[in-house]
Amino acid sequence: MGTEPVTIYLGLGSNLGNRCANLDRALELLSQRLKVKKVSSVYETEPLGNVDQPRFLNLVCQATTVLEPMGLLTLIKGIESKLGRGPAKPNTPRIIDIDILLYGDETFKNPKVVIPHPRLMERAFVLVPLAEIAPEVVHPVSGQTIKELLQGLKEEQGVFKWEEDS
Repeated sequence: MGTEPVTIYLGLGSNLGNRCANLDRALELLSQRLKVKKVSSVYETEPLGNVDQPRFLNLVCQATTVLEPMGLLTLIKGIESKLGRGPAKPNTPRIIDIDILLYGDETFKNPKVVIPHPRLMERAFVLVPLAEIAPEVVHPVSGQTIKELLQGLKEEQGVFKWEEDS
């Protein structure tokens, strides 16, 4: 690991407050520290796990960074708390959720973070936007492209391109 920029993919989601503004603000804060190269469309998605909560807006962005995985995680956690997210249980409503999906073609594992994201391959709300901007990227563990992973999903799990009310 040197100071060569690494291409990363982040998943962003929000289901509290002004969901679209939360995503925009998170991207704005991320782009102050990372070079954001591509941003997918926004998708409205059904919550998984705990379905008794508002629907999510999700997107995926591609960026480059010279931060190591733990530095990147620290940055992300800082942005989440700046936007008002406190400690949350899994599958509960949140103002913002930012996940590291892929970090170059590397795998990384410690108690705080696992890269690639451990549930990436089964989540349509991540694979659909990821396939939109990076269909040919290869998952470093499965060896399949994002497009192949998406095609292999059993169902689309309620993922719809979101049209903002004008």
